[in-house]
Amino acid sequence: MSKQAENLRANTVDELKTQIVDLKKEQFNLRFQRASGELQNTARMRTIRREIARIKTVLGQKLASADA
Repeated sequence: MSKQAENLRANTVDELKTQIVDLKKEQFNLRFQRASGELQNTARMRTIRREIARIKTVLGQKLASADA
C-alpha cells in the first residue's frame, strides 16, 4: 500500500470529495493551458489524473465498508 493511499484513508468522506472537486478544477485549468500552449509542466496532468483515481478508490472502499 502506498504512503499516499494511507494518508488519504485518514481523511473523512467529505474531505475526500472536496479534494476531488479541487483536483478536477485544477485539471480543467491545465487542459485550457495545454490548449493555448501555456502549459509548462505537462507531467502535472498525469499526476492529477492518478491522484483523482487514488482518491476515488479510497472513497469507494470507505463507502463499501460503511454499507457492510
